[in-house]
Amino acid sequence: MKFIHLSDLHLGKRVNEFSMIEDQAYILNQILEIIDKEAPDGVLIAGDVYDKSVPLAEAVRLFDDFLFALSTRSLKVFIVSGNHDSAERLSFASRLIHKNGIYISPVYNGEILPTRMEDTFGAVNVYMLPFVKPSNVRRYFEEEEIGSYTDAIRVAIQGMKLNHNERNVLVAHQFVTGASRSDSEEISVGGTDNVDASVFADFDYVALGHLHGPQNCGTDKIRYCGTPLKYSFSEAKHHKSVTVIELEEKGKLSVRTVDLIPLRDLVEIKGKYNDLMLKSFYEHKSYDTDYVHVTLTDEEDIPDAISKLRTVYKNLMKLDYDNTRTQSRQDVDGATDVEEKSPHQLFAELFELQNNLPMSQEQGKLIDKLIEQIWEGDI
Repeated sequence: MKFIHLSDLHLGKRVNEFSMIEDQAYILNQILEIIDKEAPDGVLIAGDVYDKSVPLAEAVRLFDDFLFALSTRSLKVFIVSGNHDSAERLSFASRLIHKNGIYISPVYNGEILPTRMEDTFGAVNVYMLPFVKPSNVRRYFEEEEIGSYTDAIRVAIQGMKLNHNERNVLVAHQFVTGASRSDSEEISVGGTDNVDASVFADFDYVALGHLHGPQNCGTDKIRYCGTPLKYSFSEAKHHKSVTVIELEEKGKLSVRTVDLIPLRDLVEIKGKYNDLMLKSFYEHKSYDTDYVHVTLTDEEDIPDAISKLRTVYKNLMKLDYDNTRTQSRQDVDGATDVEEKSPHQLFAELFELQNNLPMSQEQGKLIDKLIEQIWEGDI
């Protein structure tokens, strides 16, 4: 049984105010070409189909075109909603379109039934778990002790009642502890959305969405395929791809990737203004079409630098300076590491600054509890 694993399309996304619709249409066509070449039995789309819960009309049209193209091929498509999607909107008319081989996870209701597929080795059961928070699962399993995301996913999986003699595949959208994030991802407060990989141990493959960098989670059985496009400059060095999974007999799995080549890449360049404007520097590159982040090292600001640089780098997305002045400012205000710290750390620093003593262990636990309740939307 062969599957193509996709996730985090983020259709309709804007990166530094640049619309990515044209780039997304290009890469979806490339994915269709890969699907035609690989001839999979199914396509797994692990959430964040759209970038917003109320997507742009052009994003909906693009996904509609993609789904229609998939429906004309001899395969099944499995889609779960991510934290950026509205589960209600994404699953609209799902009971009608599944007749064409398109399966969309409904709003979580405590019961997840598999779609059964067959090959020469027997049955493959595909389960779809949309993005859920502990409060979503707690509503349907009141007798269970659910205090964390790991508890929630463990209980949701227990409710699936897996047949361990058959091959089981899960499509889900969560953050597995220890995986690497990118700047373009939505980060929860306090890291409360962490899910321990051990809860997925009984599946033969777990197709994950949520993180933008392709990566395994301790084993190739539990994998993020990553985004098909780069959505921040923290991803500039990523190699985007689709993941191809082949399940043979129970316990035998092969995983490989097929590279994706974007219409425009995200690149970062650094240097002095005069050097970057020299024809000898840029003429052999594709900087005239790529999305570019320029970091100028000049000590003095260049008047109207963005407009001037865009005469060469027409898709200049971002401009920074790196010089003695900016380095000194960063050292003074500590701004460089704010985004890297958890809300708990930031609150602890504020508390100590205001009270001239650190938080107690009891106060720290209270803050963690409040952070989790805010993240879940309970208060």
